[in-house]
Parts: sequence; C-alpha cells; structure tokens
Amino acid sequence: MAHNGPVTDRTPSPAPSLAPLLSDEGQALLAALRDHDPAQELALATRLRRDHPAELVSAALAQARLRQRAVAKFGERDAYRMYFTPHGVEQATRTSVAAHRAGRFRDIGLRDSGPARITDLCCGVGGDAIELARAGFAVTAVDRDAVTCEIAALNVTTLAPDAPAATVVRADVLTYDLAAAPAPDALFIDPARRGGRGRIFDPEAYSPPLSWAVEAVRAVGAGGIKIAPGIPHELVPDDFEAEWISDGGDVKEAVLWHHATGPGAGPGPGSESGPGAGPGAITPGARRATLLPAGLTLTGRGLPDPPVREVGRYLYEPDGAVIRAHLVAEVADELDGGLIDETIAYITADERRPTPYAVAYEITDELPFNLKRLKALLRERGVGILTVKKRGSPVEPEELRRRMKLQGRESATVFLTRVAGAPTMLLGHPA
Repeated sequence: MAHNGPVTDRTPSPAPSLAPLLSDEGQALLAALRDHDPAQELALATRLRRDHPAELVSAALAQARLRQRAVAKFGERDAYRMYFTPHGVEQATRTSVAAHRAGRFRDIGLRDSGPARITDLCCGVGGDAIELARAGFAVTAVDRDAVTCEIAALNVTTLAPDAPAATVVRADVLTYDLAAAPAPDALFIDPARRGGRGRIFDPEAYSPPLSWAVEAVRAVGAGGIKIAPGIPHELVPDDFEAEWISDGGDVKEAVLWHHATGPGAGPGPGSESGPGAGPGAITPGARRATLLPAGLTLTGRGLPDPPVREVGRYLYEPDGAVIRAHLVAEVADELDGGLIDETIAYITADERRPTPYAVAYEITDELPFNLKRLKALLRERGVGILTVKKRGSPVEPEELRRRMKLQGRESATVFLTRVAGAPTMLLGHPA
C-alpha cells in the first residue's frame, strides 16, 4: 500500500502485529469480521484458526474490536478502513472536532500561495492529520512510537489519498528539529494527557509539557495546542485564544490558538457563525465556546456575573462548552435571566427565548430538598420515567431513582441543586 509520503526517520518496516493484516488474506479476514459479536469471540477464534494462522486471527480480532469502538468517533465509513492501537483509539480526536479544527487553520490564512505546511506533533493514529490533509494542508505528522507511525501513515493514505504530500516521521517531539526544511507554517500539538495512573491534570505533567508546547507554537508563529477542558483559565497565556468545543452537547476538548502574524482582529464580541461558516481569526486573550455539529461559536464580552434571582418559569442548562469557557453571563444576558445561585451554572428566566447555547426546561415545582416529599409527588402524578440532573448536590442520580420506586407512564425532570444557597429540588420538563 503506497503512502502519500513516506514514514521516515528511524522507522522500521510494518510492525509484526500489523503486517499480516495488510496481506490479501488479512484484508479478507478483517472484512469478514466487520460485524462480529465480541461476546462470541472465543468460539469464533477457534473456528477461524482451522483455516488461518493463529497470529493472523489474533491480530484481526484485535483490530476488529478496535474498529468497532472507533465508529463512535470516526463513523462507520472511515472507522472500518482505518487501523488502531488500544491507546490510539482511546486518545484519537473524533472526525467532527478534527474537521472543525482544520477549518480554523484554514480560516486564519497561513500563506498566500501553495498549500500551507502544518506539523502535527504527537499525531497518534492520525485523526487530526487526516482532516488537515483533507483540508488541503501539506502535513508532517510526528510521533515517537513505531507502530503508531505506521498506522498513522496507512490511515492518512487511505482516507486522504488526493491530499497534498503527507509525511509521517518517527521522532521524539522534544528533540525534533522544527527548523529543518521544509519549515512549517503552523503547528498542531496534542500532548499526552494520560499516564500509568490515568488522567493527568497538571498541564506541566503533559508529554510534552504545556509550557514547552506554548513556546514551540510561539517560535513557529502560529498553531493550536489541544488541552484538557478543565484547564484553569489563569494558565492560558495572554497571547493565546482559548476555545472549548462540545459535540452533541458533550464537551470534548479545549484548544489554545496562537497566530502572531495573522489579521490581528477576530470576530466581534458575542459573535456567532452558522453551519459551514468559519469562526474568524484568532483573537489573543479571547474565550470562545464552539458547539458542534452546528458550528456555532460564542465569544466572551467580559460581562460581570449575572445576578442571583428567584426561580422563574424557565430554567436553562447551558452547554458544557459555555460553562467551561466561563460564558454563562453572555447567555444569561441574551435570555434576560439570572442565576439561581451564585455558584451554580443554571440560568432562570420568566420568558422562554430560543438559544442554541442552553437547553430550556419549564419548571412546575420548587421544593426544599426532601426525598420523601419528592417520592409522594412523583407517585401522585404517575411519573414512571424520571430524568435526574444535579449540580451542587451530593445525591447520585441512580440512587435517587432506586429510592423513588417509580411507577406510571408520565415523565419528568428533577434538578437537584441549590437555590440561593439552600438545597432544592426543581421539577419540570423540557420546554
């Protein structure tokens, strides 16, 4: 299988675990295992080993499992043509987010002629490199793991066959020479945020550390750094923009953006961009929330915290990206609403106004926290389907549902939260 560009720099031939899968026999076996049931794997493996080498069967079954897991991120069309490692499928960027990010690189305008060159450091299995290549960039993807590099090269070749030349380099990003020709126009860096003990919360414990990534992007002049959504805002450098991204209502990641030589002015305060529209230039110091798949963007205006007020007819639950970006005040201003508590990111208002940045609920009851009273009320109304949302409450949703012993055909939503500091239950339904 030919690559857009070679795997270079001390990279060996295909890894033993991957090479058998690239044969005609391996490809046929992978195709046959596309929809296999993992629960029946033992019997399936026994049967397949009668006709195929045991090594090939083991590799194919492992890859088939990884592809099934990857469908949620890449979709069926792409996932079943790609190759993965267990770590790679876990850490890979989903297609929708990677495509949005490639669009931002395209919008900032990196050069006037020819495809801009982007170096993707810590490329993993190539999720971002694929979308950068599809967007027309000349990509150099760098990772230090040999198997991962081989997989990234295969994935980029398979999913972006007509893109500008793409090269995968096996190297340690800390010692990789970014100044070597051809020098990149921008960097994308995805530091490892998991270690032997699980998730890493200290950005300086990332691999590479956040401070190193920041200086690398500054040295090149433009780029993006993928970070955990929970990063403290005070750790965002003043000359970077911070963007929090949600997809389908779930916060996926945050990105620090920098462009030292760009237009210099991003979109106006509170601006939005509709589906398919670019969110504009990078604005140093800005905080932005982007909601996929619509591609809507909200930027901060420096508003003070909304006032705390009594619970009105409607309760709004802001999108997680809005909360992480500290833009609840912008949404509250749009809704002419206030907070139910100074520490709780629920907005309340007397009127319902449409907004893509929060989900509206109509509140029917406000009760002091009392599970017996809630149980009696749900039974009285015949509620058998209960959605439990909590913010500022120690009660676990599953435990509450168990104690309610629900019966009936009606549905409801209960919010376990605080109102002006007091533990409170708010009962209602989606507006």
